[in-house]
Amino acid sequence: MKLSKIEVFSLNIPFKGSFRNAHGVKSGQNSIVLRILTDEGVTGLGNVDPDPGYSEESFSETLTTIEEKFSPNLLGIDPLNIVAAIKRMDELVQGHLDAKAAIEMALFDLKGKALGVPVCSLLGGKLREEIHLNGWIGMLPPDEAAREAVAWLERGFRSAKIKIGSGVREDQDRVQAVRGVVGNRMALRVDANEAYSVDDAIRLGQGLSRLDLTLFEQPVSRHDLDGMARVRKAVEIPVMADEAVLGPESLIAIIKKEAADIIKVKVMKQGGIYRTAHMIQMAEAAGLKCVIGHGFGLTINTLAELHVAASCENILEGCEFVGPLKIQKDVVSKPLQMENGKVKVPHDSGLGAELDEAKLRECALV
Repeated sequence: MKLSKIEVFSLNIPFKGSFRNAHGVKSGQNSIVLRILTDEGVTGLGNVDPDPGYSEESFSETLTTIEEKFSPNLLGIDPLNIVAAIKRMDELVQGHLDAKAAIEMALFDLKGKALGVPVCSLLGGKLREEIHLNGWIGMLPPDEAAREAVAWLERGFRSAKIKIGSGVREDQDRVQAVRGVVGNRMALRVDANEAYSVDDAIRLGQGLSRLDLTLFEQPVSRHDLDGMARVRKAVEIPVMADEAVLGPESLIAIIKKEAADIIKVKVMKQGGIYRTAHMIQMAEAAGLKCVIGHGFGLTINTLAELHVAASCENILEGCEFVGPLKIQKDVVSKPLQMENGKVKVPHDSGLGAELDEAKLRECALV
């Protein structure tokens, strides 16, 4: 079998509402979906959504890398030899993890289809039949945040993330309001998206310590691992690194600095399924737990993370791949069923998704 063509689709995906965090407000996004074709008719799908708050490269840079670097130089390769394809991409360009993830994700989908097995089987099998999901609460006034929390509870969610970064007092009031209405019925985590100085992060973390939070995500700049380590030592809430986590070398730096208790991984941000699973194992060896989930991924990306979560033990409950709940439009023929705060691991071969050509045309970026 040989790779014969890579089709690339640029999409505009509107959201069901606006979502505010410390990076800004989002009401939609540009997404990339690609389809790998082979000379034997087997295909594979990949999806990434380059985000200025998380991705090292822009949407246009990622698109250019796929179209000009990878598409012409991967033609003719054996698509079932995924590690060789990864090596080839690394030889062609350093970094560009989003672009590499899109290609590699499609190769995993293709290989699963070719062998008639789900992607999690290619990772060793699955430890879970279903995955519990994590709700999200934006940077809202306390009363609105509390109502959002109750709504997630009523939908069957057992955990939720609260976005913070609007100021120590405002954040304390928001989190207190949520804890006040959910009591001990819901696990809560907070995400600052790099918003705070070290001193303010410590002040906020200490002020929130009595609210029984699961984690305090990326309290300070991704570039300040020493500052993260100071926050971690000063607050009782476990600190999670997200924006600071890119390739394996970034994880090694976090481990050496003792800058986090937990790391956040995303297939897009880590450069693909293979590297994400590998980094989860690295974290486990260092005694760090992991959270997984790109919160705005389309169904294709979400399925990739779902298969990783199903196959890895070192994953905290409350996965964050809830993009299909946020987007107005998707491009797959069969929506992913997320009900009662859970999602089942698909048994279909590959990732478990097929493109809907009409939806693909409808979402085309003009």
